[in-house]
Amino acid sequence: MHFFDADATRTALPFDRLIPALRERFAGGCEAPPRHVHEIVNPLGEAGQDAAGRRVTSLIMPAWIPGKYYGVKIVNIAPGNARRNLPGLHATYLLFDARTGVPLAQMDGDVITARRTAAASALAGSYLAREEAKHLVLVGAGRVAKLLPAAWKTVRPIEHVTVWARRESEAQALAAQLTREGFSASATTDLPGACASADIVSCATMANEPVVRGSWLAPGAHLDLIGSFTPAMREADDACFEHARIFVDTDEALTKSGDLLVPMQHGVFSANEVRGTLTTLSRGVAIGRKSPGERTVFKSVGNALEDLAAAILVSESRG
Repeated sequence: MHFFDADATRTALPFDRLIPALRERFAGGCEAPPRHVHEIVNPLGEAGQDAAGRRVTSLIMPAWIPGKYYGVKIVNIAPGNARRNLPGLHATYLLFDARTGVPLAQMDGDVITARRTAAASALAGSYLAREEAKHLVLVGAGRVAKLLPAAWKTVRPIEHVTVWARRESEAQALAAQLTREGFSASATTDLPGACASADIVSCATMANEPVVRGSWLAPGAHLDLIGSFTPAMREADDACFEHARIFVDTDEALTKSGDLLVPMQHGVFSANEVRGTLTTLSRGVAIGRKSPGERTVFKSVGNALEDLAAAILVSESRG
């Protein structure tokens, strides 16, 4: 069994290899049952411990390709870790031979999750963003947002990145980091103005209320929505979906994301008006962008298929 720490996992997942690997896996398919969710309530024992400090939520996400690979991602979320000076989320990925059950590799699940999430957005964008898209606006400055420029640069000729975050200092810090990485980047406090000139607006936040308005988006813009993965979370208002071609990573997004559930409840669009998924796009069944002037929207919630594709790439990087 081989062990890949965070650095080794990251090195094995360059976007120019990961994005094609996701395209191939979405086109080929795999078995990906619904994730298991377990609540682990621990006994009292720490001074000042509240309910959040006692509880750990464990997500178990399996996927397999019959006769080839079987993988499981375990994600543990501990809201009380902030007072312990620990990250609130930890993830591990285990990969097995699907024929024999033999363990093949253990790898860093946090790195896999972040990089496959950014890669899925870029994969969708390769079908949906205009070919000449050059201006990327990042909404958010967290782990996934930091990866998005490199992922997008793999599929579109990005020339400038504008960063907005609720904390101006975080936007400035990310813009400086991106500049060091070779991007032309700047921070802004004017999100409406940035969106008005953007070719791509990519949102990776934990927002519960819309941070992007459809009235801000230019004709022909592509809106990429990553953050809303529960019915209570939203990054985009209803107007973002009006007169837009809408796509999702998987049909599961239509039951999980407030970004989709709320406008559907308001009658803005219906589920059968969604134009495609990453599977139908990758198989050439769905048509992506049809004209330069139309607006497109992609909403992702993540899927175990993406984790498996990334894990296989890491394992096979050993040669």
